[in-house]
Amino acid sequence: MGNTLLQYATVLMLSIFVGIEIISKVPSILHTPLMSGSNAIHGVIVVGSMLILGAANTNLEEVLGFLAVLLGTLNVVGGFVVTDRMLEMFKPKPKAAPKSTDEVSQ
Repeated sequence: MGNTLLQYATVLMLSIFVGIEIISKVPSILHTPLMSGSNAIHGVIVVGSMLILGAANTNLEEVLGFLAVLLGTLNVVGGFVVTDRMLEMFKPKPKAAPKSTDEVSQ
């Protein structure tokens, strides 16, 4: 058990360092497309965490599996909301209706 925990902790720490290095080098212009892609990938992670939750044997495994599904789902939904809001900035604004001649004469 101790060796497995050490392996998991090592993978976690390495992924944190690699993630920080990758994210810090992304230009701002690519943020929205990369966020959409990472949301799709995180959807796969949510499915995987649901499969693992289904195979849980102890209460601790069930709680951790539930948290993984919950946090993964929040990340996917929040990412798509932020992406949608960012894309709204690039849509053209509706033009104001021209005033009619009746309003001008009064």
